[in-house]
Amino acid sequence: MDLLRIQGGVPIRGETRVYGAKNAALPILAATVMAAGTSVIEDVPNLEDVRVMMQILEQLGARVRWYSTTSVEVDASSIHSTNVPADLMQRMRSSIFLMGPLLARFGDVTLSKPGGCVIGQRPIDYHLHGMRQLGAKIEERHGYIRCSARRLVGTSITLDFPSVGATENLMMAAALADGVTVIENAAREPEVEDLAQFLMASGAAIDGAGSDTVVIHGCSHLHDTTYQIIPDRIVTGTLLLAAAATRGEVTVLGARLNHLGAIVQKLRDTGVRVDVDRDIITVKCDETPQAVDFRTAPFPGFPTDLQAPFMALLTTSSGTSVIHESVFEARFKHVDELKRMGADIAVDMRTAVVRGVPTLSGARVTASDLRGGAALLVAALMADGTTEVDGVKHIDRGYQSIEEHLAMLGARSERVSL
Repeated sequence: MDLLRIQGGVPIRGETRVYGAKNAALPILAATVMAAGTSVIEDVPNLEDVRVMMQILEQLGARVRWYSTTSVEVDASSIHSTNVPADLMQRMRSSIFLMGPLLARFGDVTLSKPGGCVIGQRPIDYHLHGMRQLGAKIEERHGYIRCSARRLVGTSITLDFPSVGATENLMMAAALADGVTVIENAAREPEVEDLAQFLMASGAAIDGAGSDTVVIHGCSHLHDTTYQIIPDRIVTGTLLLAAAATRGEVTVLGARLNHLGAIVQKLRDTGVRVDVDRDIITVKCDETPQAVDFRTAPFPGFPTDLQAPFMALLTTSSGTSVIHESVFEARFKHVDELKRMGADIAVDMRTAVVRGVPTLSGARVTASDLRGGAALLVAALMADGTTEVDGVKHIDRGYQSIEEHLAMLGARSERVSL
């Protein structure tokens, strides 16, 4: 087991380039099984979740390898199984993305219910309901789900909630279905649009990705392609928040402002300076940030994945902030750990009230989920003294060698093996 040891109170400064988005890489890697050939995905982050997805693809029979330090090659021509390994599914929720691609190409897929971070109820009902509408037969027994269909047929699907995962899974399944599929109330996240761009680069016909109505014209097959995924907006946001929290100055290269509008606006509302020049974003903070209120929402609203790190920044702001978590009901698990460091936070159901304090103090804390772990890192960087963060396995699922990344910006951070 590892922990991260951080000596806080040091402003982070410097320039860094953001790597590819985990939440784009995972569905795109899953989608490679739809092409009976070789796909090369570029700018893939070397993360635990990515490695698990690669292991799943290998066990299905695909030939998978790192094509370079940042590119993954998948040859799906040799896939011989449509049974997704249960042990690997329990390690990563995003394994559910294989449902649509395997069903579309082979007409059959068996999965167990996926694992991952416990941040609230994230049922896969939207996925299953949509697959049924496309003509799939669904059997659920003893924790396993089997989907089968002689042929998927295009239809009109309206999601009760703009679920990112369901939108992506249905879009992949519909890409090889007969006829036209229309997904209403679709998720608008940049990762959805990126998946659509990959599918189109492979020969699919899709209109409207990135809007609330996506139209997929089914085709007979997908072909080989090489595709570069988008930069990770959540990693970018975390670095910008860490700079502000430590009263530092950080420039992030390769960012996309149109993916970060809500977080940039809220940072500016706190009084933090944010400068943007094309794909370069610089945050500079010299004074105590002011309290702000915000509510998480599907894109283009404030991203739930940055709620916890932003809360960490607000723990030493001037005034009282109110945060409402509208996406996941159990996404305040980091609060007790922040309070161990001296934060003044009260939670009532899905609302957190954060009263700014002069400073946080180093402590031994534990990450229980990915984004809560990011909040503890931000808090540790700004706290007086030394903080040791347990539960690093959660952080590693979304941040690549985070202690090295922070150290390059001047943070006193190290990984310690126990």
